[in-house]
Amino acid sequence: MWESIARLVLKFRLFWLIALLSVTGYMAFRASHVKLSYDFNSAIPTDNPKYKAYQEFRRQFGDDGNLLVIGVQTDKLFQLPVFTDYIALAEALKKVPGVDDVLGVSSALNLIRDTVAQRMKALPIFPAHPATQAVIDSGKAVLLGLPFYQGLLYNSQTSTWLTAVHVNKAVMNSARRIVTVTGITQLVDSFGLRNGLDMHYSGLPLIRTKMAAKVASETTWFLLGSVCVLSLILLLFFRSVSTMLLSLAVVIIGVIFSLGTMDLLGYKITLLNALTPTLVVVIGIPNCIYFMNKYHTAYRDTGDKHEALVVMIGRMGVVTLFCNLTAAIGFGVFALTRSAILNEFGVVAGINIMLLFFISFILIPVVLSYLPAPKPKHMRYLQNRWLAAVLKRLEVWTLHHQRIIYTATVVILGISIAGMFRLRSEGFIVDDLPQKDRLYTDLKFFETNFKGVMPLEIVIDTKRKKGLRVGMARTLDSIDRLSAYIAAQPEMARPLSLVEGLKFVRQAYYETDSSGYIVPNQMDLNFLFSYLNLGEKAPAGGGAAKNNLTKLLFSFVDSNQQQLRVSVQMMDIGSKRLPAVLDDLQKKTTGLFDSSRYRVTFTGTSVTYLEGSSFIIKGLKDSIQWAFLLIAACMLFLFRSLRILICSLVPNVIPLLITAGIMGWAGVRLRPSTVIVFSIALGIAIDITIRFLVNYKQVVGEKAESEGAVIDTINTTGISILYTSMVLTAGFVIFCFSDFGGILALGWLTSLTLVIATITNLVFLPVLLLGLTRKVRSPRGRS
Repeated sequence: MWESIARLVLKFRLFWLIALLSVTGYMAFRASHVKLSYDFNSAIPTDNPKYKAYQEFRRQFGDDGNLLVIGVQTDKLFQLPVFTDYIALAEALKKVPGVDDVLGVSSALNLIRDTVAQRMKALPIFPAHPATQAVIDSGKAVLLGLPFYQGLLYNSQTSTWLTAVHVNKAVMNSARRIVTVTGITQLVDSFGLRNGLDMHYSGLPLIRTKMAAKVASETTWFLLGSVCVLSLILLLFFRSVSTMLLSLAVVIIGVIFSLGTMDLLGYKITLLNALTPTLVVVIGIPNCIYFMNKYHTAYRDTGDKHEALVVMIGRMGVVTLFCNLTAAIGFGVFALTRSAILNEFGVVAGINIMLLFFISFILIPVVLSYLPAPKPKHMRYLQNRWLAAVLKRLEVWTLHHQRIIYTATVVILGISIAGMFRLRSEGFIVDDLPQKDRLYTDLKFFETNFKGVMPLEIVIDTKRKKGLRVGMARTLDSIDRLSAYIAAQPEMARPLSLVEGLKFVRQAYYETDSSGYIVPNQMDLNFLFSYLNLGEKAPAGGGAAKNNLTKLLFSFVDSNQQQLRVSVQMMDIGSKRLPAVLDDLQKKTTGLFDSSRYRVTFTGTSVTYLEGSSFIIKGLKDSIQWAFLLIAACMLFLFRSLRILICSLVPNVIPLLITAGIMGWAGVRLRPSTVIVFSIALGIAIDITIRFLVNYKQVVGEKAESEGAVIDTINTTGISILYTSMVLTAGFVIFCFSDFGGILALGWLTSLTLVIATITNLVFLPVLLLGLTRKVRSPRGRS
């Protein structure tokens, strides 16, 4: 059948070429319209309880992850020239497009009781233009006497000072965020340079923007790098510019199709599916190598170009189809997960790896039919002495050292399985950043001085409208006790809530020192209400009120006065430790808040992000199982033999186990960027097995003796397998030069797995074939 298809392709070659180029032109048009995604993609399904809780929180109180923090550790900040410049910095930050508000030491407010108007006035602690050092010193004394700001804007023990910049939500979800974040960091760096200060900044707006920019930049360079490196390898292998250009044409068309597919499906380029074009290049090149290798082999045997093309398509068509199918399964199973970002990646990668087969199947034979017949120098690689020596050594090992191979395999697997028990699953928000990266070091700076910048939100629901008015003093006291418990934890800062605001107001009302900063009782509240006008209806989501103070207070109460939020800044403690911390908080809140009157919910970006990380890991584990089952079904359909099915799966399970064992012994954690490797590597590595076994089946049909068929397969298929493995390994090794941990892990772990898979398929698979063949045939021999 495949030879008939081959003759059909060659007969109507011009039609197929024009059709392919026409479709490519259309896909290029669609690819030009694909857009980058600037949304913070959550990996949690929309029906997940934690996702719903977070969306409800955002509806009531707004976003919690749009705060960029700027810190400086110095004893000279309050010197007149430096502080004057610091005030100017805050004013300049307010003018950056996309910045909604700036709160820092220089713009901190103090509350003054106005007995005539019976209102609290919020006045700046420092004047806009301090004239003397004495004015600044006086303001500093006032600031340090206000416990409200301790741990929020300053750490007096370490002389660390903080400025918080609130970035607009709409800007954060658009390309404008790059301009905004860049404008902020440039102003901060200029201030630090002028005053000889080491500035630090962190927060989710900065982390998201910088990480997205880093990945986008690296994927572009890696795409170009993979094309250049693989082009050089192809040129060295085939010694033919035309062959190299033909192979590049295949993968470039594949890249165009991948980007066009995203636009056709309505997807945007995310951090994950941005890898698809590079993966298309790396996976597409082996198609070209196998086709060219079979073409050159057939031409060397027949001396007829047309017949060689027919043999190439007839022999390699079904092989390449199933190789691409299994590789597509390795990626496509991600589409079975309920994570949107994984689903899109699986769909785009799976579809385009299959499209690579049709591109290769049409373009390579059609273009070769127009090119001159290969010259002897183009086929010289078929007689590579070094590779011939390697294959000869493999032949010797297969025939004479089978027991050693089995023993070594068992020992290595035993060590690997022991290493697998050391694997632990844990994800961090800044998981993939190198520890020398400024984003990472600055995050640790804020964790050291302010216990972190990752938002955790606690929502206390009274279960009825205006429920806060019922037993308000008791509710506030419970929140204060909860806040004290949280502040005592090593990984969480002192929370900010309505309670802290009312304690600040009480201190100002009684005009006392820091000793007056305590929770107001019911009598205090009766006085404070008249001064704060808290009886007014608060705008939904903490909108504008009469003054900055009521705006701040209302931001912690919903519009129905039913719910209060307690905002906590915490360390990036990871997905393994976070549940234990939340469990402790849950137990504490259970003791403080009667469940018949209150409902306490833990949410925020920290919870949803790390929940998403755990969800992705679970989904990836399930996808590996699906990949294994679907690939097994393909192999059973292709070979119609249980014995061959076992031979095909075992050599590819071994590399996965060894890689998992190495990860365990090396202390590499299971996280999304490492778990994804197993499904991808299984889908790619099985290609080697398919090509070996298909050739074995073809040869064994001509040879009655299976041992000769195995040896012949090693010598005929081994060269193309070694070449392809070198190309795949080189393609993925490029990712090892990444500064982004996820891409680096994808590079070295996939390369390692492919190298091991090549060894097992050329060493262990032949031995396994011989062993099973002898067991099957030995009863017949005795009969």
